[in-house]
Amino acid sequence: MGYDLENKLVIAISSRALFSLEEENSIFEEKGLKEYYQHQLEKELDILQPGTAFGLVNNFLAINTLFDDGKHIEVIIISRNNAATSLRITKSIEAYNLDIVRSAWTGGEKISKYLLPFKVDLFLSAYEDDVRDAIDAGIAAARILPFEGNQNEPISHQVRIAFDGDAVLFSDESEQIYKLQGLNAFIAHEKENVAKSLPDGPFAKLLRIISKIQTHFPDDISAPIRTALITARNSPAHERVIRTLNEWGVRIDEAFFLGGVDKYEIVKAFQADIFFDDQDVHLEKTSKETPSAKVPYSSSSPLAQNS
Repeated sequence: MGYDLENKLVIAISSRALFSLEEENSIFEEKGLKEYYQHQLEKELDILQPGTAFGLVNNFLAINTLFDDGKHIEVIIISRNNAATSLRITKSIEAYNLDIVRSAWTGGEKISKYLLPFKVDLFLSAYEDDVRDAIDAGIAAARILPFEGNQNEPISHQVRIAFDGDAVLFSDESEQIYKLQGLNAFIAHEKENVAKSLPDGPFAKLLRIISKIQTHFPDDISAPIRTALITARNSPAHERVIRTLNEWGVRIDEAFFLGGVDKYEIVKAFQADIFFDDQDVHLEKTSKETPSAKVPYSSSSPLAQNS
């Protein structure tokens, strides 16, 4: 029987999200693919520095050591690099002792078509087109933003993830009303639909999978995964969110209904390994001090046409 990814949390990550490859990306953009490949081959033995999602991946993999029945979390490298230039990346993985043994190197081919065969639940990449394709395919995905903070912190046995609400955990239906019709129309819509669960957003399935992993551990602050909802909603629009989460039967450890207060200080205080949001206005601030990632709207959303 082959190795089964079906009942695991599968995280696919691009090499540029896991490691700092901004210099190499500049070579690619300024001098072209041939120069980029040559650079990677010449630097094969130079270990890469951690990138934005390194701490998140490191801490997720550490959780596997808490289970007696094998790995519950699988991390797979899926990259547009070719096999020849992959050696620098795999040697860096080995140098940091990351338990990543599966990879795909597409040589410039689109990545999105390989996500479903790998049973991917979360895809992180610095390349926006691949991320949007993944969202369109129904997979939780986000574009990793550059982060220059300390990525050399010790491995933690706790992953801390902060989510925005609308257009991330929940669909962008309510956000469409807010952006296209205004605040009063949004509040009226939420009051009218307070007893109706919010539709799933791109990260709803991921939250359910995380919540299932959490059931293996005590419901306290020492649990290996801790989640937070950090949303611009406030009273009375918060009620529908709470009812939805209860209806889903998922666990959110901390919830913040900010009503327009800046998110970045709350995200920093939560000490998130990563923060997922759909709006640049929040991410521009959070990404300076917290690893952050932008969740794009699906291609079919009216918001995508106006973003």
